[in-house]
Amino acid sequence: SAVVLLILAAAVGSALALGLLPHTPVNRFCAASNNRTGFLCDDRVTCVLASQVCDRVSNCRNGEDEQEKLCGDLPRSLPGYLVFRCSNPTYWVYADQRCNGMNDCGDCSDETGSLAACPPCGSEWWSCSPVLYEYCSCVPRTLCRDGVQHCLSWSDEYIC
Repeated sequence: SAVVLLILAAAVGSALALGLLPHTPVNRFCAASNNRTGFLCDDRVTCVLASQVCDRVSNCRNGEDEQEKLCGDLPRSLPGYLVFRCSNPTYWVYADQRCNGMNDCGDCSDETGSLAACPPCGSEWWSCSPVLYEYCSCVPRTLCRDGVQHCLSWSDEYIC
């Protein structure tokens, strides 16, 4: 029986070395700047924002963020944690674009509602009903008191 175990171990070792058996997938999830969803490079140190994966710019030293197996059939070829599906099933955005204050889905589903589960406007934002299509429920405070209406109520010009 020891000979059989030795032969079996040699067979499994050879199959692994030749790539015949599936390898355990590497977990590449990481938290990038501002705790946004990221992709961990092979060096296990560099964390690339989700939206920088498959952008035709190699952000990882070995280019693993631009590999064909990852980028060949977007979004299906991406790991699920890198993708946010908009309420319209034909649209998607990168996970780090969810709750960033911008209307990336086109219908604000990445900023409002149960799918997005975003916290209230942060300190850099003013809560209101924006008049511009690019914002959903908050506008950047940098737009406050600039002489241009960004909120339906004009609160960005009088209260903010």
